Amino acid sequence: MTRSGEDPRVAELRTAVSRLRRALAGHPAEFPDRAIAEDELAALDAMAAGGAPEIPRLRRSLLLVAGAIGSVSALSTALTEVRSAVELFRETPPSPPGVA
Repeated sequence: MTRSGEDPRVAELRTAVSRLRRALAGHPAEFPDRAIAEDELAALDAMAAGGAPEIPRLRRSLLLVAGAIGSVSALSTALTEVRSAVELFRETPPSPPGVA
C-alpha cells in the first residue's frame, strides 16, 4: 500500500490513465473512434478512483481503448503504460504490512 493507503496498482492505473487522457486531449487529429476512447478512459479513471476496479471491466475498457486508438502511433507509449497498469491486476494484491 502507498502512504495514503491506496493500492499501488490503483495508483499506477490512475497515473497511466491520466497520461493517456492528456495525450489524447492534446492530439490534434480527429479519428472515428476518438469518443469511444475518451469514454472508456473516463470509465477507467472512475474505476480507479473507486479503489477496487473489477478486473473483467478493466480488461474490456482496455480493449475498447486499444481498438479505438491503436493505430494512432503518437499515443502508443501512453497506451502501453495503461496496458501495463491493467496487467498489474492479474497479480496477487500486495499484503498489508506485517502479514505474511
